[in-house]
Amino acid sequence: MRALRAAFPDAILRGEQCWGDTTVFLARPRVAEVLQWLRDDPQARYEYLVDITAVEYRDAGRPLEVVWHVRSLAYRRFLRLKLELDPSLPLEVPSAIGVWRSADWLERECYDMFGITFTGHPDLRRILMWESYAEGHPLRKDFPLRGRFSRSEQLSQALRANPEAHYSMTELSIAEAYGDITPEMRARLDAGAKVGE
Repeated sequence: MRALRAAFPDAILRGEQCWGDTTVFLARPRVAEVLQWLRDDPQARYEYLVDITAVEYRDAGRPLEVVWHVRSLAYRRFLRLKLELDPSLPLEVPSAIGVWRSADWLERECYDMFGITFTGHPDLRRILMWESYAEGHPLRKDFPLRGRFSRSEQLSQALRANPEAHYSMTELSIAEAYGDITPEMRARLDAGAKVGE
């Protein structure tokens, strides 16, 4: 943490050590630079992005936190990075996809469940809930335990959804390689139909 604080004195708000784990709280303007440095600096080498998630506390006065878990395999170190977001402001964070390609689906999950926008993400869309899901973000504290609609309305929406319309051509090409798409979808693709646009 000393090397990180020396490299970015204005980007490190505070650090904590608990049970051998280090947690560093970052300032929003320099998040992208810090993530890049952690991967590229020869003394850091945090080349493995383990997870990206978020935490929203019950106390309305506490900020929402975006959390990155990174690991340096070369040095056998684990680091937790946190960025605090004011829930009353737009929930936007720079995407880490340019640093770790594995951030792709992790950021999409965080967007889907918490509503956090990762700016610069090339394909930020829902990954766990269907695209037309209109009830909000299920892991936010303001989300009702039973959802905003009745179970029958949720089922009706799910049945009306056309999941094939939201796949990219790359995803369909991969699915086609395994024979997982329906014959009618294969005929539409063969005829040159554009899907998901």
